[in-house]
Amino acid sequence: MLSKELFKKIRWIEIRTKGLVNEVFGGEYQSAFKGRGMTFAEVRPYQFGDDVRQIDWNVTARNEEPYIKIYEEEREQTLMLCVDISPSGQFGSGTQRKLDLVTELSAVLAFSAIKNNDKVGLLLFTDRIEKVVTPRKGRAHVLRLIQELLTTQPQGSGTDIGNATAYLTKILRRRSIFILISDFQSSGYEKQLRIANRKHDFVSIVIDDPLERELPDLGLIPLRDAETGTYRIIDTSSRQVRHQYSRRRRVRMERLQKLFMRHRIDAITLQTNESYIEPVMTFFEKRVHRH
Repeated sequence: MLSKELFKKIRWIEIRTKGLVNEVFGGEYQSAFKGRGMTFAEVRPYQFGDDVRQIDWNVTARNEEPYIKIYEEEREQTLMLCVDISPSGQFGSGTQRKLDLVTELSAVLAFSAIKNNDKVGLLLFTDRIEKVVTPRKGRAHVLRLIQELLTTQPQGSGTDIGNATAYLTKILRRRSIFILISDFQSSGYEKQLRIANRKHDFVSIVIDDPLERELPDLGLIPLRDAETGTYRIIDTSSRQVRHQYSRRRRVRMERLQKLFMRHRIDAITLQTNESYIEPVMTFFEKRVHRH
């Protein structure tokens, strides 16, 4: 049974995200992730401008005039959210942790999916597969996904994006919308992302925090790696230390962006200290124009 506090939190996320879906995201999601499959509907006489490749030659021969095949788009799809819940998600330099942003974003995407009559499922991972929720439809199912995001206590301490991506690619038998959400503090996943992008409508969402890009000048501070548990004392008053930190971070993010570009993987980067609404809307609009 849900505690009163957890129920209130789930309800708050539902109210906020459903409002965004109804007012902002719903139609854009539908346009951005149009069904790719097509089913035969009927034939009709050829009209000037029709694609000659769609001519039904058997019907054309019987009627002694050209007829073309008409197809309908397969509307029902499956959205699978592949969400990183490793310890680094607990970090946030402002009022919002990375995991808070991930949970709200996942709820928006899930409610958008069911509004479009799509199924939605969830895979939670760290350096292992933590939980898999089978895709289904309906409000109650989305509320369950939100609950899992809020309450699942990870057993793993690291991040293995390659393992999670490969696992989900294997169990998804049909082409699906596959959205990977992570801060990408992992390595060795390029091959798995490339395969997922070939088999599915694949999107990577990178969660970032401003403090991870640039260290402030705070003197000697202890820094703990959330995924290894190790501590280091960093002299942030040193301009060289701050520069090296920023450079390593910049190089890592540049490599990630080059990977996305090399394999033509759709990707968004979201900041914990900024609204995700505009970047996601811009991304949806770009997909509509491209497809």
